Amino acid sequence: MNQSLQNAGRVEARAERNHRAAPIVAVELFEAKVPLSELARGAMAESDNGLGMAIAAEEPWLAADFLLCRLVDADGVEGWGEAYVWLPESGVSQREVAMAIGDYLAKYVLGARPTDVQSLAARLDRNVARNEVAKGVLDIACHELAARQLGRPVHDLIGGATVDRIPLCGLIPLGSPDTVASVADFYRSAGYRSVRIKLGTGIGADADVIAEVRARCGDGLRIRVDYNQAYTAATAARALARIEPYGIDAAEQPLPAGDVLGMIDLQRQTPIPLFLHEGFFTIADAVGLLEAGGMRVVGINAERPGGITGALRLIDYAAARGVGTIIHNQPLGIGTAAHAHLAAARWDRLGHAPELAGDVMFEQHLTTTRYAVENGHLVLPGGPGWGIEVDRDALDDHLIAAPTTVTA
Repeated sequence: MNQSLQNAGRVEARAERNHRAAPIVAVELFEAKVPLSELARGAMAESDNGLGMAIAAEEPWLAADFLLCRLVDADGVEGWGEAYVWLPESGVSQREVAMAIGDYLAKYVLGARPTDVQSLAARLDRNVARNEVAKGVLDIACHELAARQLGRPVHDLIGGATVDRIPLCGLIPLGSPDTVASVADFYRSAGYRSVRIKLGTGIGADADVIAEVRARCGDGLRIRVDYNQAYTAATAARALARIEPYGIDAAEQPLPAGDVLGMIDLQRQTPIPLFLHEGFFTIADAVGLLEAGGMRVVGINAERPGGITGALRLIDYAAARGVGTIIHNQPLGIGTAAHAHLAAARWDRLGHAPELAGDVMFEQHLTTTRYAVENGHLVLPGGPGWGIEVDRDALDDHLIAAPTTVTA
């Protein structure tokens, strides 16, 4: 009798599972450090501070820190997420993100179904304030796990891919006018139609760089610039006025991250759309500044607003307000995949080419294959989930700590 009841329970459980996703039973966290590519190190070495950007960090940037998250369901299906962190920008290390997940957030994920991303996001927000990067990497992994449970690409779960080839924006570090223009021209000849140029060494020097790029590449190349908090409000206004005649798509983080009032005043003085990076970690950061008139385009790292769920909310909100979105990050293979699926599903609402610089920043992506880049376009692969697989051997080679596993 007892055996019959047990068998009936198993049949009932299987039947229930046929209608609903299997729950998450394990959370595994991997802290990794990946060296920058020889190309990236060489390009950054040409700048005075060796960082290739105007951010006032003192430590050399030779390798990047990542946290990878693996979720496993009751049937053994897995889904992966990735978060890039850098203390001068993110304010947290991958160890701190892993601790936030392992000690606090994982218990809300275990037993949840990965398809229930809206209710899961709400639960995480209720119980743990901020920590958006930690929540974001979990959400990204949930999206892949849900897609693999269904045997579909992630983009099918978030609206469907509107494109299968995504135009990319090339990244150019600080450099002399001739060097920056040469790199921009290389990108242009390789099929790129947008570049993002690091500025912030001085008003005149900035203008000389942009003038040379325009002279070398013509008006067909779209240019966005990134100041990495280089200027005060008064100096930034003069710097933007000098490059405005050259047709600038957008300017990223011209002021220190906390200068919200300065951003509002600065945006009133320039027609160039401003947007945040170092100052953006929650949806509220972006919405508040946008509504106050302090920016006219949104920049998104998928993990920062709480993962794919938060990024979709913000992209849709921005589009409803008549504002475009720039998807930008320096990811490895899984991070590139997450941003690519996000861009493919919302391409008609972006208005700007995504900047996914991991392809040139790192020689190792910790996946068995990379997304192909052809003629300046990232080619979206087929297959379930992200469409690529984590290379566990390569991941193990780049770990800086033993993996953390949390189970129900």
